[in-house]
Amino acid sequence: MREKDKKFLLYIFSFVYLILILCMITSKMVLAKDTKDSKEEYKKEKVIYLTFDDGPSYIVSDKILDILKENNVKATFFVVGSKIKGRENILKRMYDEGHSIGLHSFSHKYNQIYSSYDNFIKEMDDTAEEVNRVLGFRPNIIRFPGGSKPFLNSELLDRLHKKNYKIYDWNASLSDGLNYNTPVNKLIMESHNVVGKSYSRIFLLLHCDQVNKNTAIALPEIINYYKNSGYKFKAITNETSEYYFRFK
Repeated sequence: MREKDKKFLLYIFSFVYLILILCMITSKMVLAKDTKDSKEEYKKEKVIYLTFDDGPSYIVSDKILDILKENNVKATFFVVGSKIKGRENILKRMYDEGHSIGLHSFSHKYNQIYSSYDNFIKEMDDTAEEVNRVLGFRPNIIRFPGGSKPFLNSELLDRLHKKNYKIYDWNASLSDGLNYNTPVNKLIMESHNVVGKSYSRIFLLLHCDQVNKNTAIALPEIINYYKNSGYKFKAITNETSEYYFRFK
């Protein structure tokens, strides 16, 4: 073999060897980065709060409670004060089975609720009193109908805090509140998309009014998906940090 050919082959072997070394180093760097990220992610407790608005209702609320019980999952129900009379047994069941009760206004009529700060607070106070009539205590966790934005500001926040009210909006929602006829498969897929956002603390908005039959049908699959994604299910309590939309 000529000297020139030997040098050429040596060059090729050296080049291939260098590429292999670089690949091994890169592989280790990626593995180390993935491992570090996985450990950091593991340290964060992944929690989901299933929250149901607009109850109590017959049939649908009862069905949702059945499913939660079967799956050993606790949730939070933001109730409408005017719907409690005649459905006291459903409200009592929610509480007796370990779920949290929150306030979602008395009338659920936006033009009344948001006409003034005083009216907003009265709606929550009246609902708290109606819950107290049935359960013997006044809840202090609240959810604005339609969400706190654009209604919440520093003045209203201060007034609510002085009355010991704590606000909980959501960072994930299904479309069952916009369209109760949303197909079950679409509701399930929407819950999958939420997990894709990689929140470590999810406040998932769902609805349990009489019309939300598809929500109840989709719920077992939604619960199963979150369990498989490593989330713990918790109910909102006084110890839960507030979560409300930012305001100026």
